[in-house]
Amino acid sequence: MTGEDLESLTLEQIDGVVWPPPPSDATRLMKTVHALRRKMIRALSVEDLRTLLGQREGVGVLVPRTLDLLEQDPLAEGDYYPGDLLVATLQISEDYWTVNSSSAVRLRSVVQRLEQRDDLDDYFPQDDGISARINELRSAHLL
Repeated sequence: MTGEDLESLTLEQIDGVVWPPPPSDATRLMKTVHALRRKMIRALSVEDLRTLLGQREGVGVLVPRTLDLLEQDPLAEGDYYPGDLLVATLQISEDYWTVNSSSAVRLRSVVQRLEQRDDLDDYFPQDDGISARINELRSAHLL
């Protein structure tokens, strides 16, 4: 199935698992993730992608779409701050990047492009966790 074909489906359709409705005492985040699993991939917003990746939901399907967006705008912003989608993407496990080396190459390009900006420290100061995570991925030869 091509990427375009996948974009017309939902995570539930792709993985073949239909979750039951969330329990009545579910958190807002749980309810949101349940709802997002039923939304077509192409309809997912930056914030939707950030939320799902942050919950490690649908990573294999969502990373290519996420990288498409980050290649256009490395500081793509959901509800929190410029670059929050990149932050969620960088937090994906090293195992994913090892197995999906072409995606790792794309992520490396996004990070390199961002590092060329003069104002990067305004978004990601050198002493924050994101810089540390970038360095971890580089040490593992994934970026």
